[in-house]
Amino acid sequence: MNMMDRIEHWGDTHHPAWMDIVRIALGVFLFAKGISFISDTTKLSHLVTGLDFHLYTVTAVHYVAFAHIFGGFLIAMGCLTRIASIIQIPILLTAVFFVNIRMGFSYLNSELWLSMVTLMLVVTFAIIGSGHFSMDEWMKNHDK
Repeated sequence: MNMMDRIEHWGDTHHPAWMDIVRIALGVFLFAKGISFISDTTKLSHLVTGLDFHLYTVTAVHYVAFAHIFGGFLIAMGCLTRIASIIQIPILLTAVFFVNIRMGFSYLNSELWLSMVTLMLVVTFAIIGSGHFSMDEWMKNHDK
């Protein structure tokens, strides 16, 4: 049993049912954030342009919006939760350490705190998985 299998097994056996509510709320939040990015692409492109990563701004904006919409939907449904969470990690690391931290660690910087909590939850679900009330579990039980 390799390391990934052990982490997956540990996550599947140590997943309380109340975490499914948190997973669904996280997925809905990411989905809504993706919709807000699509509806106001100028704000997101301004944030990406300020990073000076030498990326194509349009590509980065569409990647972030698509990853949040599609990944948020998958996380909320509990389908491929670990993969969808891992896809969110680079976006949230960038949001925490490059975008929102420039405004400082004050309690008034709600975007920084929201990004930090979202990052912690995404990492948590990348480890513990989707839980009992999810499409992954339903497919596993109905596959037999």
